[in-house]
Amino acid sequence: VMAFLMISMVSIMLPRASVSAERINEVLETEPKIKDKEETKQFKADKKGYVEFKDVSFHYPDADTEVITDISFTAKPGETTALIGSTGSGKSTIVNLIPRFYDVTGGELLVDGVNVKDVSQKELRKRIGFVPQKGILFSGTIESNIKYGNENITDEQMVEAAQIAQAEEFIETKPQKYQEPISQGGGNVSGGQKQRLSIAIAINPEILVFDDSFSALDMKTDKILREELAKRTKDKTVIIVAQRISTIMNADQIIVLDEGKIVGKGTHEELLESCETYKRIALSQLSKEELENGRE
Repeated sequence: VMAFLMISMVSIMLPRASVSAERINEVLETEPKIKDKEETKQFKADKKGYVEFKDVSFHYPDADTEVITDISFTAKPGETTALIGSTGSGKSTIVNLIPRFYDVTGGELLVDGVNVKDVSQKELRKRIGFVPQKGILFSGTIESNIKYGNENITDEQMVEAAQIAQAEEFIETKPQKYQEPISQGGGNVSGGQKQRLSIAIAINPEILVFDDSFSALDMKTDKILREELAKRTKDKTVIIVAQRISTIMNADQIIVLDEGKIVGKGTHEELLESCETYKRIALSQLSKEELENGRE
């Protein structure tokens, strides 16, 4: 009886395994659509850290409508550029174009003074620290995760990155500190801890992109983290996508998006006066008194 039961189980498992193997092979054999040119250009030393959007438009493959249209702005080293807008306005799409997860379909996107299509993807992504909204961690230890982007960083640099990301506080409470195990995907840490570790991983490159990466942090931690970032990333280009006005009030340049277009550009004070969309978002989150205090 047991032998017949085993035969029945195997006869069910084999077709399932075959279908699963086919699906895995489909992924492994897929040819990437974004490829490097045979002859790639070198980045310009005198434009280090510059991210320039020049009349950039983009639509997804097989889509008829543009997701973003005529996007033009420059993010400079030593400055923070923030993107804000309603859900579906194209904020994440814009930052996903910087490391070339997608290719622009119109206009030009330049990093370090060179079109991203003309450089090596590997060299481009070495210059960018990208933190997605949903933090991604790998199985290993806290140390191996923070050093993932650059295995050559020292322990002192690792601790500094954790301090900037406000991760040291909870790391020090762990029994094994930086040797504490992390499960695949970071399943054994909270959402806020996962985001802070993801931020710590990305601190070293010259261009830092945060795609709504502070959403799981409380207001106090968010504020302290941004203050530490401002102190220790003075020579880096920082680009932040945010939903909270309080996260971006002190940015050097705020880009306001609506339905894939720029409807406002300037500082917090300038946009409160000139951009109705920004003012509406601000008043929906903060009172007039809080906005006035923010200006001061």
